[in-house]
Amino acid sequence: MRDDDLEAFLAHQQDPEAARMAAMPSRDRDAFLAHWARIRADPSNILRTVVADGAVAGNVVSWKVVSGEQEGRRLVGYWIGREHWGRGVATAALGRFLDLLPDRPVHVYVAVANAGSVRVLRKCGFHPLGLPVTGADGIEEALYVLD
Repeated sequence: MRDDDLEAFLAHQQDPEAARMAAMPSRDRDAFLAHWARIRADPSNILRTVVADGAVAGNVVSWKVVSGEQEGRRLVGYWIGREHWGRGVATAALGRFLDLLPDRPVHVYVAVANAGSVRVLRKCGFHPLGLPVTGADGIEEALYVLD
């Protein structure tokens, strides 16, 4: 992951349709850069830029939860720019990324309404763990696991 990749990541997360699908509010530039500075500063995080057809297509990240009820869990997240949807980019990127992770199980939260992301997770071997939960923000999320 390089510094100049962040510009593409910023554009991806500011896409209103992508933010709606991911059920994640877009951050303004300063908040976005501060968020990524924290992520990149933690050496225990695993971060990769996804490249497709020579362009930055998105990112895949993983972190280990250090406190709270999820302490010790390894989580994964990914974001693929809308111009790369429907081409297998997310599935290929996540599949390759999972080979890098030192721990199992791996967990991921996904908005239930994000059918594309649910398909990616299932293709990569994840399965739902428990029932979906609706958060205070009204978004129904499911926890998936790869054993």
